[in-house]
Amino acid sequence: MGFGIVVPLLPYIADRFGAAPWMVTAIMASYSLCQLLAAPMWGRLSDRYGRRPILLSSMAGACLSYVVLGFAPSLAWMLVSRMLSGVMAGNLSAAMAYAADVSRPQQRARALGTVGAAIALGFTIGPIIGGLLVGNSEQHANFARPALASAAASISGMLLVGFLLRESLSREQRLANRAAENQSTLRRVLRERPALSWLVLAGLLVTFSQSSLESILGLWALKRFGLGPRSVSYLFFGLAIVAVIMQGGLVRVLVPRFGERRVAMAGVAAFVVGMTVVALAGSIAAAETGLLLCGIGAGAYNPTGAALVSRQADARNRGVVMGANQSGASLARVLGALASGALFGRFGAAAPFAVGALVTLQAGWCLLVARRLAARFAFP
Repeated sequence: MGFGIVVPLLPYIADRFGAAPWMVTAIMASYSLCQLLAAPMWGRLSDRYGRRPILLSSMAGACLSYVVLGFAPSLAWMLVSRMLSGVMAGNLSAAMAYAADVSRPQQRARALGTVGAAIALGFTIGPIIGGLLVGNSEQHANFARPALASAAASISGMLLVGFLLRESLSREQRLANRAAENQSTLRRVLRERPALSWLVLAGLLVTFSQSSLESILGLWALKRFGLGPRSVSYLFFGLAIVAVIMQGGLVRVLVPRFGERRVAMAGVAAFVVGMTVVALAGSIAAAETGLLLCGIGAGAYNPTGAALVSRQADARNRGVVMGANQSGASLARVLGALASGALFGRFGAAAPFAVGALVTLQAGWCLLVARRLAARFAFP
């Protein structure tokens, strides 16, 4: 929720400091770049010391980053806040690893879908809170209030973890993980399980397009239709609520019937169509239809893609594997944010969405290759 409160507002904060479009998306990409560098470390630490300490420390860092953002006096301090937030984004891979720890393989998509739905629900509520706190006037918007609300959300999360969440790894398991750490390096895991590389690549391609959409949506809505911060927050709300419904409800019904891989493929297809519709949209109504399809696609792919990745891990290296998946997603968010700003400025408003559709289409091919490799090397 804290993330959702501030993300739709970042283009407007940067615009107040006079940033060009490419600078806006570059600042947003800095978060993912730092997350990319830090995710493997958080994954290894969560295997060695447990998921709970990583969740607590990363949320404390996120809280600090929001405070810095709320009182940033310049574009440089805004950049510092986003980089710090990215470094402290280890809670995503730790949360996914926790869900995998406490679920059986046949229930893993459901468990990861529940975590994904919680994230999407926070991202649904966040933009509404941010929009209400900041107002709809770009000139008179108060960005400190939503940033402090995000910090309060992080503190609330820390309290919940501190008092209610039990550690998912026993002391014996953590000691075993430390002893096996040299045998569970990412390079070794990728060599032993080649399907994992293709699954991570598929996630990277899908996340690239999701990042392009999220990074450019505010600027696109402002330049194309003249929408203010509150209106853009409502667009993010609509996009996220669809993902919540998919991950929190429909995925649980679809996966037992069709399987994780088919639902993931359907998610890729829906996202490709949605990005294409947005690229061609000449009205808000058409754009909303495209965003609806994007939400359906993301909600279908994210939990099933993560579940397929988790099947390539065991108890000794689950944090490493989920961290690798998070690293791929972080790299995609860097590339997607940078590319969307450059494409927007050079080729116009439709270009980031058209390119995103083409990129996402390749993820379907990666899933097919991963399926063949998984069957060949006897991994599910």
